[in-house]
Amino acid sequence: MIRVLLADDHELVRKGFTLMLDAQPDLSVVGEAADGAEAVELSGRLRPDVVLMDLHMPGLDGVRATELITAQLPGVRVLALSTFDLDENVVAALRAGADGFLPKDVSPEELIEGVRVVHRGESAVAPRLLTRLIGTFVRASRPKALPAELSGLTDREREILVLIARGRSNPEIAAALSVSPSTVKNHVTNLFSKIGVRDRAQAVIVAYEAALIEPGA
Repeated sequence: MIRVLLADDHELVRKGFTLMLDAQPDLSVVGEAADGAEAVELSGRLRPDVVLMDLHMPGLDGVRATELITAQLPGVRVLALSTFDLDENVVAALRAGADGFLPKDVSPEELIEGVRVVHRGESAVAPRLLTRLIGTFVRASRPKALPAELSGLTDREREILVLIARGRSNPEIAAALSVSPSTVKNHVTNLFSKIGVRDRAQAVIVAYEAALIEPGA
């Protein structure tokens, strides 16, 4: 059973999500928070598997709440929600440790699958949407030299990081490089460790900020 905490300042939204998620045999809503501070407090007390986090809440917003939860409770996964597809707070939430992003108007099926995906430890962000977000908002501070953690990557690891940033899945990367999916998986694990990220969403941000890839490339 995947235990879910809802964080949204609109009670009607929380009730709708509760009805939707509780109807699934493998999902259970264990708590509801009306703001970021309550989401942090309930996460510590209830230890949910996944937090559905609205980014726009009064007081402590969803970005800061995500940062606190992922820092204090690394086993808790956060799926960020926003009314806006291209919202700079989405990138901020991914930097803060969110495991994915979905717009609030996604279908029930997409929301349910998103919860399951982040619970598996994967990123619930459509690759093309992710690259569009990064390309729009990650613009500033292009370093003149690669950060130390990137300069330590092998040529193959750097090549895979660029392909990840272009929205390629592991099977697509394996086909492009003529290697097995398990080989790609090993490379991905190693490069994530070297650059200090926990998922593909954060890896894409690193690639753009280090200018390994330009928006639209």
